[in-house]
Amino acid sequence: MIYMMYTNLRYFRLHFSLFSTSIIRSKMLQKLNQQERDSQLSTLLNTNSWELLQERDAIKKTFKFKDFNEAFGFMTKIALKAEKMDHHPEWFNVYNRVEITLTTHDCQGLSKRDIDLANFIEDSYKTSK
Repeated sequence: MIYMMYTNLRYFRLHFSLFSTSIIRSKMLQKLNQQERDSQLSTLLNTNSWELLQERDAIKKTFKFKDFNEAFGFMTKIALKAEKMDHHPEWFNVYNRVEITLTTHDCQGLSKRDIDLANFIEDSYKTSK
């Protein structure tokens, strides 16, 4: 009986902790307002060839590499940064091509995290060439 109460309490604490973390995170993350979109997205869209998706509030770009090893190395570098940021891209890889889509699910749209990660991705791509 005591073990069951202890197990239930642990279960409650874990789920409450995850729930409250999610609430805090979603309150901290906000969609970019129009002024931020105009100033921060322009370089990515105009200079670095990111594409603003029409069907959802997200940006997307395809990167090409010499071979699979180069593409996978690039993905590994991005994965390590994304894990530190707690912001993970949607991506697709076939041989030497990596397609990356960025959006913030917690606020259902583009946030500062997407801009920061996209800029990191751009810098990483330039140094990998």
